[in-house]
Amino acid sequence: MASPGYGKRSTPGQLPRTASDFAHLPPREAAIAAYIDRLPEGAEMSVKALAKLLPYGQCAMSTALRCLRGTGHLRHGKEHLPGSGSGRWVTRTWFSRTPRDNGWWAAFVAGDLPAEQLRARRQTRSRAYILLAALGRTEPAMSLSAADCVTLEPLVAEWFARDATESDLVRALTGGLPFPVHSPAGLARNRLTAKLPPEPVRAPRPALRVLECAKCGAPDRPEALPDGECGPCRGEPAPARPRAGLPPEAVRARAA
Repeated sequence: MASPGYGKRSTPGQLPRTASDFAHLPPREAAIAAYIDRLPEGAEMSVKALAKLLPYGQCAMSTALRCLRGTGHLRHGKEHLPGSGSGRWVTRTWFSRTPRDNGWWAAFVAGDLPAEQLRARRQTRSRAYILLAALGRTEPAMSLSAADCVTLEPLVAEWFARDATESDLVRALTGGLPFPVHSPAGLARNRLTAKLPPEPVRAPRPALRVLECAKCGAPDRPEALPDGECGPCRGEPAPARPRAGLPPEAVRARAA
């Protein structure tokens, strides 16, 4: 196992393991990827460590890992440890059995939920739907049908997005009801729209992860590290530096 904070970390939302997971890779890279896929969490994944365990030299291993980065299986970087009480960052090597494009890795670094998990959540009843379906237990006059719950679900979800609680919603939907309630769904729609709370003012979310160039280790934005490598390491010319302005003495001399 690698030192604490180092080693393999599997990404979320991967597809189930199959015999053809790495069929799109060359044979050597496919064999190495299959080996890494079966390593336990935290296992060391440096070029030197893998070369000791597999029948490939360090140069061949380095080339293979570059291929895995280029095909979206591998990234290197640092991750902030939440709840550590400090600004501690640890080195990570993230591996995904499912190949990911650069956009997915950028979303992963930002802490956004991968699309696979979003789809999985949609297959279950949402928090908004459950609240609407249970509303009739709190106030029988506001009993809603399944179709009503589906229709009103986005409105309730918007309340939750604005940090409203279940209690806030129940009060808004059941307080001061007219008698009788002729259309529970219509009344709920009107109240959810008219009483929608303002959008909360949130502080910028701190970074959760930072990608690093796999060759030189330079940290950068995900979009500046396509396939896990920075521009100079890919052979691109370094950006031109802006010319420095004249020193104050030269400016005064020219103005004289």
